[in-house]
Amino acid sequence: MAKLLILAASNGKNLELSSEIQTAAEKQGHEARTLDLCDLGLPLYTPQAEKENEDLEPIRSSMEHILWCDGMIVCAPEYNGLTPPVLSNFIAWVSVQSANFRLLFNKRKVGLASVSGGGGHQVILGMRMQFAYLGSNVLGRSIVVNKTKPLNQVSVNEMISGVLE
Repeated sequence: MAKLLILAASNGKNLELSSEIQTAAEKQGHEARTLDLCDLGLPLYTPQAEKENEDLEPIRSSMEHILWCDGMIVCAPEYNGLTPPVLSNFIAWVSVQSANFRLLFNKRKVGLASVSGGGGHQVILGMRMQFAYLGSNVLGRSIVVNKTKPLNQVSVNEMISGVLE
């Protein structure tokens, strides 16, 4: 049994997708958790905010979740052709917690998924570049759900297998 962490970068349709992925992983016998980034309530990252918030509990517990997992899937909507601010803010906060900004992501398998009102492909490209830069082994295949493309359960199962192999 492997451990899967799903990051949800919206509390709407991408949180629903995260729940579906979590259920599918559990049906496969894996332990799975969803981390709703919107619920963390993190302040906007700035160097000054970092100085004023040296010990944020949501960051500590989030880092523990990432270190716990064997693989990760990130579900994020497309915001103006890029990643949503909550995801960028989260990555900024966790990346400054040690001298090695890649600590949590280096060599970690990451799958990318999006439910988006638009095409959803731009956010996948943006996340692919960012997680690869952080050292993650990003799966080549992604999940994109939009008004013309429903969720494919086979793709969900293959992504779970891909990040947990």
